[in-house]
Amino acid sequence: MLINGCTSGPRYFDPYEIVELGKTGIKTTLLNMGTGIRGGSAIRSLGDEQAVKLIREIYERGVRFFDTAASYDTHRHLGEALSIYPRKDYVIFTKLTPPRRRPDVETVPLDAEAEVKRYLEVLKTDYIDGLLLHGWGFSGNWNTEHSDLMTAFTKLKERGIIRAHGISSHSLDAVKTAVNESWVETILVRINAYGVNMDDTVENVEPVVKQLHQAGKGVYAMKVFGEGAFADDDEKKDKSLSYVLGLGAVDALSIGMDKISDIVDNENRIRKVLKG
Repeated sequence: MLINGCTSGPRYFDPYEIVELGKTGIKTTLLNMGTGIRGGSAIRSLGDEQAVKLIREIYERGVRFFDTAASYDTHRHLGEALSIYPRKDYVIFTKLTPPRRRPDVETVPLDAEAEVKRYLEVLKTDYIDGLLLHGWGFSGNWNTEHSDLMTAFTKLKERGIIRAHGISSHSLDAVKTAVNESWVETILVRINAYGVNMDDTVENVEPVVKQLHQAGKGVYAMKVFGEGAFADDDEKKDKSLSYVLGLGAVDALSIGMDKISDIVDNENRIRKVLKG
């Protein structure tokens, strides 16, 4: 059917459509390659040569957004794999894990600048697009407890070493705090249609994710397939993708992929999801 010379009809999501992460100004692909499968062990188990080959194959198919963390030990694979491509053509988000705070042990301050310098060297880049506080064990007061690192990230951004900062969520209280915390420019949230390996139930997490979006945060999603819990269930995978994309509050999807068949499968499933 033609309306004013344009074809109308169903519109579907494209894994390689360019999205903007909130108000960060960072534009990249809807589909993100997550490298933290089983703490990064799935990528590392491939061996260095095959891991680099896989990342390049995924890049060549169209992915331009890559998620990693120092704790995954996948910086080196991304750095080697992506070094042959123009730096402006891809986006890397990584994470820094704050020291664990224990009441009986004095916390040793972390030198964020020195840490990030190491990240840059291994990633073979002059800058990192997104640097997140890795939110393991974060309480609702994380922005007070880690204000020193927040200040350090801000200074790194002012110097052009990172483009945006935020957190990776692992507790609903932490996510709720992020909604009204202006320092959070982007956030990695756990969400799927079944509440599996999430911060709370779907009913409790969904409204907070929508609040993040409304507040202008760049929101990208992890655990879309329940951290692999229903990776072999076609119906649940399709339903979860439709649910997450249908929220209208998630800018991009970070999905772990350790073989080329994974990305082919993800491409096909995303292309079946109708846009509202």
